[in-house]
Amino acid sequence: MSARRTIEALLGDADIRIGGDRPWDLRLHDERLFGRVMADGSLGAGEAYMDGWWEVERLDEFFDRLLRIRADRALRTPSLWAQFVLARFANPQNRRRSRRVAEQHYDLSNRLYEAMLGPTMQYTCAYYGIDGAKSSLDDAQRAKLALVADKLHLEPGMRVLELGGGFGELARFLAADRGCEVVSYNISRRQVEYGRNLCSGLPVEIRQQDYRDAAEDGATYDRVVSVGLMEHVGPKNYRGFFELVRACLASEGLALVHTIGGNTSRSSADRWIRTYIFPGGVIPSEAQLTAAKEGRLVLEDWHNFGPDYDRTLMAWAANYTAAWPALKDAEDLDERFDRMWRYYLYSCAGAFRARGLQLWQMVFSHGDIARYVPVR
Repeated sequence: MSARRTIEALLGDADIRIGGDRPWDLRLHDERLFGRVMADGSLGAGEAYMDGWWEVERLDEFFDRLLRIRADRALRTPSLWAQFVLARFANPQNRRRSRRVAEQHYDLSNRLYEAMLGPTMQYTCAYYGIDGAKSSLDDAQRAKLALVADKLHLEPGMRVLELGGGFGELARFLAADRGCEVVSYNISRRQVEYGRNLCSGLPVEIRQQDYRDAAEDGATYDRVVSVGLMEHVGPKNYRGFFELVRACLASEGLALVHTIGGNTSRSSADRWIRTYIFPGGVIPSEAQLTAAKEGRLVLEDWHNFGPDYDRTLMAWAANYTAAWPALKDAEDLDERFDRMWRYYLYSCAGAFRARGLQLWQMVFSHGDIARYVPVR
């Protein structure tokens, strides 16, 4: 079967037509697309989109349909298997390699992130509530901050260790609104600078260091929180991560981990995402995380609100699209960057909509508390 017929059949299974007039149908601009996808799978498809070889009016709907039929498993190319074997024996998330994601992604212009994320500068899933009542992205992000704090049952004066601090808003919130002292670890230079300015005058110390350095400090904390870091930890380091949390968590303390989760265990990420967006990123599975924490911590609560990430990503995409005319001139960005960034946001939205990805908040203890009261 020709490459075109193979791809057409796969798209047909997802009710996607080449040349159709529905928002999720594919408009073809270059016949070389089919051979490129057969040779390089998701990497070839994404690069071909960046090069303008194909177009879809609603990429989020396109990916929702494709991923519901597990089309990602249908295109296992030789290069993908080579990457899988390499990931089994290498550690792409060691200290030296982990800096790549900060340099390539998180150290992009703050103007880009301010435009996309809004005033909270939260680059993780918002929480729209059990009934989805939080109507705006900003309200839902503030609700997420409050949810994290409430699940940790914080009290004024508590010392909190934050692993992976983002732009500093969670640390600011915990200090300013909940009266805590915060020590935060982050390897992104731009995020650290932003966070230090944001938290000026508050009992917040932001250290531009790898999260693993927290183990060498020897301090213990009443609470440990990690929001959006676990996706960069890597399977070979999950056990070490939970050992670090256990060592840093004081008696009768609580730890919260907020992470994207996958339905199957993987040793490496999608090749396009890994190449252009998150070098070294890997989405953990339930099995990987529970095996890594076994014998180290007690799981007190596990909350999945993955559908909220679809809504969050669509809000980010709307913000980005509205800001693009000004951004491209101010930041000297070209059309290829624009196509890359839209592909990233909409493909991820489709993955969450198809329930291929989840969003988990897990609360842990040493098992030395009488009872944990869940919060939603």
